[in-house]
This record gives sequence, structure tokens and C-alpha cells, in this order.
Amino acid sequence: MKSIRFTILALIMSFACQNAAKAQSADDIVKKHIEAKGGLENWQKVKSMKMVGSINAGGQEIEMTLTRVQDKASRMDMKMAGMENYQIVTTKEGWQYFPIGGQTKPEAMTDDEVKQSADELDIQGPLVNYKEKGNTITFLGKDDVEGTECYKLKVTYKTGKEVTMCFDASNYYLIRQTEKLKANGKEMEQTVNLSNYKKLPEGIMVPMTMNMGQGEITFKTVEVNPTIDESIFKPKN
Repeated sequence: MKSIRFTILALIMSFACQNAAKAQSADDIVKKHIEAKGGLENWQKVKSMKMVGSINAGGQEIEMTLTRVQDKASRMDMKMAGMENYQIVTTKEGWQYFPIGGQTKPEAMTDDEVKQSADELDIQGPLVNYKEKGNTITFLGKDDVEGTECYKLKVTYKTGKEVTMCFDASNYYLIRQTEKLKANGKEMEQTVNLSNYKKLPEGIMVPMTMNMGQGEITFKTVEVNPTIDESIFKPKN
């Protein structure tokens, strides 16, 4: 009987140690990733950002501008066939205006759509001060991403949303991100590959290329902490 108790105790201790090691590994990866992309101090200074580039979708080049204010609002402008289209998301509401699709005026996003887009308001990313944000991290071990050895983490947001992130084991850059989305009432999985990292004058590193399978985004310029007229986050009828 005593032997059984010792065996059970050993198993419990082993399980606890394994979990502690995984937690430590996850924190270590997060720390090294933040250091690789410019350091915690530099990223904490980022309060707004404006990114200008283009989307290549099926050979069609679409001009795009992404403007964000930390924890407040995000606006994506796209010029297609000479028409100005946009999507706006704030902490409480959002709007879409796509005349290319036949819309004649901005339409309000649903509560679910706004909730699903809420992470776009965090310019610094879910790993910067993740505990304070209420996010949790789980280490999933190593994986291979198109020949690149990676560390794999699952990020669970405070909202319950889950995202799997893969970090290049050689430099700790985030190179792949996969999340589950809902579109037209159906659940779908979206994978984004990130590459072409560039160091900005502010000392932070950002990926200038994002490939989503259906299309590729290439950023040409990135401004950190520009002055932004927040009236752009209101739709114009």
C-alpha cells in the first residue's frame, strides 16, 4: 500500500514538474521573442502606427493603408477599381464600407465581428505584458514550418480566442500565426506567414510581408507614433 502511495506521489510530482518546465519554457520564448523584435521598453512606447502598402490578390494590386491607435481604434483603407473602401473598428463598434461590393453607405458590423476584430487594436501584440492583459501562454513544443525549426505557443486571449504562433528557433521571430475565425456563421481557420522583418528608427522590428494564402500584403512604409486625427475612426455617410 505504501509503495502504491509513493508511486502515485511520484507521478504527481513528475506531472507538476513537467508543467512547471513548460510554463518556464513558454515565458522564456516570449521574453526572447520580445527582445528579438526590439525589446519591451521600445514596444511599450508604441501608441499609434500607420502602415502603407498593397495587397496582391490573384494578381490584382490593391493599395492599402492601416492606421491604428493603441487600445482605441483601427482603420483599414483600400483602393480598388478607383473606389475608396474602408473598415473601421473601435472598442465598442465598427463599420464597413465597400462600394466595390455594391454598398452605398457604411454598414455597422455585428457585435461578434467587432469582438473578433478587437485584437487589432493592440498594436504592441498579445505577448507584450501578456499577463497584465489577461492572456495566457501554453508551450506546445517544437514544429517544422516549411523547413524551419520553430517553437510553438498557444496564446489564449482574455476573450477566450485562441491563436497558435510559431517562432523561428534561430532568431525568435514570429513566422506563422494560425487562428480560427467565424465568417457567415461558419468557422474557418486562417494562417498568416510573416517575413521580411525590418528594423525601424524607433528600434522595433516589424514584418513587412504577410502572406495569407488568398493574398499577400507588402508594406512599403511604417510610421510609429504619428499624430492621428481620430475623427477618421467615424464613418462618413
